[in-house]
Amino acid sequence: MKIYNTLTRRKEEFVPQKPLSAKIYACGPTVYDYIHIGNARPLVVFDVLHRFLAWRGYDVSFIQNFTDIDDKIINRAKELGVDWSEIAEKYIAEYWTDAQGLCLRKATQHPKATENMDGIIEIVEGLIGKGFAYETDGGVYYSPAKFAQYGKLSHQPLDELMAGARIKTEDIKREPMDFALWKAAKEGEPSWDSPWGKGRPGWHIECSAMVMRYHGATADIHCGGQDLVFPHHENEVAQSEAFTGKPFANYWMHNGYINIDNKKMSKSKGNFFTVRQVAEHFGYAPIRFFLLSSHYRSPINYSPDLLKSAASSLQRLQNCRDNLAFARKSAAVLENDSDLAALKKLEKYRSAFVAALNDDLNTADSLAALFDLVRAINTRILEGEPSKRLCKAVLKLFDELCGVLGILQDAKDKVNQEDEKIEALIAARTQARAEKNWAEADRIRDELNAMNVVLEDTPLGVKWRREG
Repeated sequence: MKIYNTLTRRKEEFVPQKPLSAKIYACGPTVYDYIHIGNARPLVVFDVLHRFLAWRGYDVSFIQNFTDIDDKIINRAKELGVDWSEIAEKYIAEYWTDAQGLCLRKATQHPKATENMDGIIEIVEGLIGKGFAYETDGGVYYSPAKFAQYGKLSHQPLDELMAGARIKTEDIKREPMDFALWKAAKEGEPSWDSPWGKGRPGWHIECSAMVMRYHGATADIHCGGQDLVFPHHENEVAQSEAFTGKPFANYWMHNGYINIDNKKMSKSKGNFFTVRQVAEHFGYAPIRFFLLSSHYRSPINYSPDLLKSAASSLQRLQNCRDNLAFARKSAAVLENDSDLAALKKLEKYRSAFVAALNDDLNTADSLAALFDLVRAINTRILEGEPSKRLCKAVLKLFDELCGVLGILQDAKDKVNQEDEKIEALIAARTQARAEKNWAEADRIRDELNAMNVVLEDTPLGVKWRREG
C-alpha cells in the first residue's frame, strides 16, 4: 500500500515497524458539542483505513482519543451552569450515537485525556529535565526554538512562524511560539495535582501521552484533519521527539476540508452543520457514502443535492444486493459448468477495488470498481440463469467490498423484524392467490405498498424491494 506522507510530501510504500501489523493513532473529537460534518470526514475516512488493513490481514491497533478537558468544554459548562464533566460525558454519549449511525468501527482503545494524567506529567517532567520546557507562574511551556527540526511536518521554518506570532499580554512565556504543556489552575476550573502545583494539561501534550501509552515511542500512522497539521501535530512531533529521541510517527495522513457552497465551513460564517442535523434530513448512510465519494486529500463540497445523489447511489447498490439474494434463493440449479469462468472474470473487480485503496486509500476509485461490479452483476449474472453456487460467491464478494467501505452493513449483518414481517406478508399473499382469494391478496399488496415495498411477480417467485 502507498500512502501520501504529509511529512515527506510524497507517496511512500507503507512499511510498518512489524510485518502485517499497523499501529495507528487518529485524533478524536473535543467533546463539547455534537460532531459536525467536517469532524465526520476523518472519522469515516480513517475508519476505512482501519477496515481495509484488517481485511488485508494486518493486526491493527487503532487508537482514537476523546479530548475531555479543554477551554471549549470549560466555557460551555460555564454558559450552561453545569459541571465540566457533565458536558464531556454528555457529548461522548452523543458521539456514540452518531458513530453508530455512520457505521464507525470501535477503535482498539478510546482513551480520554483525563485518564492519562500520569503519562502527561511524566513527559512534561522529562522535557523540563532535557531543557526543552520551562516553568512559569502560568504553568509549563515548551520552547520550539530548542527543537532544531520544528516546522518539519508543516514545512514552515520557525523564523517565518515566529514572524507572524505575537505574545499576548496575559501569557507568561518567553517567546511567541512557546506553547503550554501544563496550565496553572484558575479559580473555578478543574485541576489535577502536579509537581508544578494544581493545573491541567495543554491540548497538544495529551495525544503524545496516549500514543506513547498504547504504541510506544513511534506510531506507524498518525492521522487527522488538515487543520491539525499546524499547530497541533507539529507541536506533538516537537515535544514527543524531544522526549524520546525517536520519530513520533513514520507516516502522517491528513484529509482535506469540507466546503459549503465552495466556502470553508465555519461557525463564524454561519455555514455550519452537525452530523445529527444532516442525518435528520438524509439519514446517516448517505453521509458516509458522500464522504467516501472523493479522494480523502481533496477538498469536498457539501450540498443537499450531493446527499440526495449519495442516497440514490446507495439505493442502486441495495437493489443489486436484493436482486442477488433473490436470485440465490430462487436459482433452479445448484451449480453450472460455466460458474468457474464467470467467477474468474469477476475477480478483476476485486483486484481493481484493492488497487484503488492500495493507492493512498482512493475510496472514490474503489467505489467506481464496486459499481463496475454492479453493472457486471446486472448484465452478465442476473440476466441469465445463475446457479446458487455462483450467486452465493458473487454475493460474498459484493458484501466483502461493501464491508471494507462500511456501507450496506444492515443488509449483510441482519434481517430485521420488518424484513421478517414483509416475507410473512408475501407468503400470505402467495397463499391467498393460490386459493383465488383475490380480495385478500389485494389487501396484503396494499399493506405492503403502505410500507414502501414494491412487489414483482416473476416465474421464479415474488421479488420485493423498498422504495423511498
